[in-house]
This record gives sequence, structure tokens and C-alpha cells, in this order.
Amino acid sequence: MKTEHRIVSKRQLSEEVYRIEVLAPLVARERKAGQFVVVMYDEEYSERIPLTIADADPEKGTVTLIFQTVGASTHKLALKEPGDSIVLLGPLGNPTHIEKFGWAVCVGGGIGLAPLHPIVKALKEAGNRVTVISGARTAELLIMQDEMNAVADENIVVTDDGTAGRKALVTVPLAELCAASPPPDIVVAIGPPIMMKFCAETTRPFGIKTLASLNTIMIDGTGMCGGCRVSVGGATKFVCVDGPEFDAHQVDWGQMMSRLGAYKDIEKEAHEKCHLEMSIKQLEKERS
Repeated sequence: MKTEHRIVSKRQLSEEVYRIEVLAPLVARERKAGQFVVVMYDEEYSERIPLTIADADPEKGTVTLIFQTVGASTHKLALKEPGDSIVLLGPLGNPTHIEKFGWAVCVGGGIGLAPLHPIVKALKEAGNRVTVISGARTAELLIMQDEMNAVADENIVVTDDGTAGRKALVTVPLAELCAASPPPDIVVAIGPPIMMKFCAETTRPFGIKTLASLNTIMIDGTGMCGGCRVSVGGATKFVCVDGPEFDAHQVDWGQMMSRLGAYKDIEKEAHEKCHLEMSIKQLEKERS
């Protein structure tokens, strides 16, 4: 059953990325690292938006969600303010398998740093040594850095343009860590599909167990639409019910990225339309 929950805080992290804290006591208490929720800005008109839980506070009864405005529904969600209600369903998906592996390397790219954060926390609480690699195109797109620094044993920052940390792709420090003696015991990668693919190819020669979260392809979060269908080890899987995490060495990345490409034109059109509508409304507001 869908239940309305109240937004208690909101912060804009960059031009297109927002962070909201939502009062959802049951979800905050029951959620585990790696799980997600389905959000609707209202029950009548909104699409179902799957968002991985970036953090939770069981004492306050809140969950933290970080999202990027891509289509109409995420833009409308971004217009919500503290005190407003949204529809929230969850927790959903299979939680990350957490144990004491030894040395865990967690790689996050852009918005992928948000769902990576609870996994980093859980791995650290299980007694692991945790190294984070935080990557983004530029410094202003780096998120969750205070949270990562507070939890991880080490946080290696890289940006494409060198405005923060090293000027490099995340695979550069990842390869260096894989070549260490002894190497990491497990690698977890969350970010753009192309990033996760090359993280998998980086760890493959070393035989290091590598997990990737495929939440970027999820649509309705129930498995009914079939939009999140992927091939893993030659078998068909549905990310929202069988995942969202899979063995990165077994994922058919080419097929997944091809399926994602099918939605790009629709997302771009919706994105541009929303920005035009918001600009018109702003002009009308200034003139009134």
C-alpha cells in the first residue's frame, strides 16, 4: 500500500541534483544497505521513481534520498518543499550482502556516490577496511564527501577536469589498488554504466570479486514493466526484483547500455520541456 510521507528538509547539491530528507519511520527502521524506495510526487499523476536510500536515521524516523532531475517527474519532485507530502513505498530490492571480507574498495561516480554511502557504512561496521574512490566530472558534482570522509578509512577523489583531487578516471586509482599486495578482497562500483563496465574490466584480470548496482536502468520498481531486464551470466534478470546488485563480471554491459539508450531521446525531450516551462513560470512571476 502506498503511503504519504512528509519532506522534512531539502537541499540543492548542484544544478540538477537534490537531497531530500523524508519522514518515513518504518522504512528508516527496516531498510538495509543497497535497498531502494519508489517515490511519487503525487498519487494521481506521477510516474513511479525508484531511488536508492542514501542514508537513514531510525531515531528521527527519516530517510535521505538524492536524485537527479532527468524527466518530468523528477523535476516536479524537485519543486516539493519541506512540509509537502510525497508517496513513498519500500524498502524494496535485495540488500547488499555484508560480511567481514577484509579490504573493500567502493567506487562511486557522480550521483552513484549516494547509494554507495550506506554500503560503505555497512562494510565498515562489519569490521572491514574500506577505501572509497569518489569520482565526478568536476568538483561541483562531487556529493556525499563529508559522509564518506567520516566513515571510510581512505577516500580517494578524482575528477575528469582536475578541479578536485586527481585529474583521472576512477579506474586509474582502482587499478593501482588492485595491483597492491595483497589486493582488495571485494570491489563495489556504483555510477554510470560505462564507469561500472570499465571498473569490472579493471578488476577482472586480478580475479577480484566485483559487484555493480544497476539501479540506473530501473523504471517502475516492481518487475512488471520489464524495462529493467538485463542479462547476467547468460540468464535474464530483472534489476528491481533480482538486484539491484549483480556480479559485474557477469553483466552483459553492451545489452544494458543499448536498452538504456532507448530512453535517452524521451528523457532529453522531457528534460528540455521542463526547463522551458520553469523558465516561463519564472518570467511570469517576475513580471507580476
